[in-house]
Amino acid sequence: MNKIGVMYGRENTFPPALIEAINGRNIEDVEAESVQIGGVLQNKPSGYRVIIDRISQDVPFYRAFLKHAVLTGTTVINNPFWWTADDKFFNYALSEKLGVATPKTVLLPHNQHPPDITSQSLRNLVYPLDWNEIFEYIGFPAFLKPYSGGGWKHVYKVHSPEELFWAYNQTGDLCMTLQQGIEFDSYYRCYVVGRKHVHIMPYDPRLPHADRYVQNEVVPTAMRERLERDCLTLCNALGYEMNTVEFAVQDGVPYAIDFLNPAPDADLHSVGEENFRWFVNAMADFAIEKATAVQTPSQSDLTEYHWGRFLASHE
Repeated sequence: MNKIGVMYGRENTFPPALIEAINGRNIEDVEAESVQIGGVLQNKPSGYRVIIDRISQDVPFYRAFLKHAVLTGTTVINNPFWWTADDKFFNYALSEKLGVATPKTVLLPHNQHPPDITSQSLRNLVYPLDWNEIFEYIGFPAFLKPYSGGGWKHVYKVHSPEELFWAYNQTGDLCMTLQQGIEFDSYYRCYVVGRKHVHIMPYDPRLPHADRYVQNEVVPTAMRERLERDCLTLCNALGYEMNTVEFAVQDGVPYAIDFLNPAPDADLHSVGEENFRWFVNAMADFAIEKATAVQTPSQSDLTEYHWGRFLASHE
């Protein structure tokens, strides 16, 4: 039996709908269920051919279990090794190398020392920072946001050095980035499944969360083709099989704003019926494809860091 497991937390709509959709296909020797985990015995297979991960970013035990599951032959969506290694600042730099329009971004030191770190541990850190150089590069308005995170948490829009310093002082020991503000006239959030299927959703992050997915907006053909191309370029480089990519459009140019969303929003009440059904069906088909593939995970490209080939050569 090729078992497909779904690992999730407080979600109440997507996981059961996905399990129902997979089982409803009535594919011989394929069955989906909620993942069940106890103590994890070293080198004992997980019992799942495929696991779809929606929660391990918040639970270290789950992340360790999934890494071990990959070692013992399970295909995990998304690959926990990539997810652990990734961060948004790296993604922005990679995006620029790939030719995808990306806002100018600067990585900033922690405003406060991380736990158990003193000034002696930071002897390599330049102090004070050359803020004028940073401001000249980024300009205003700008966004101060974590170098790795999600859900629009700890995000500040700033219009001046004074606003930036105030916001920076609120960030504690978080590692932050300062990013060029894109004054967008339209915004899109795109589901990407299997690094080949793209679903474009007009989106407005300025609205209350429940109203952000804009309905009945027609995406111009040229824009749709550009968004699809950029989505696939980014996800193929990063190796994510389940992701959302967000674009802020200014003067006709879609800037990739956020594309580290390996457990993207999939709540029915948030994304709406049409978007929800597309994502459920696309993920069901992809999970079945992986579960029934002749190729084994150890032979597949899941063992490769896709972005590795874009690192600078020292030869």
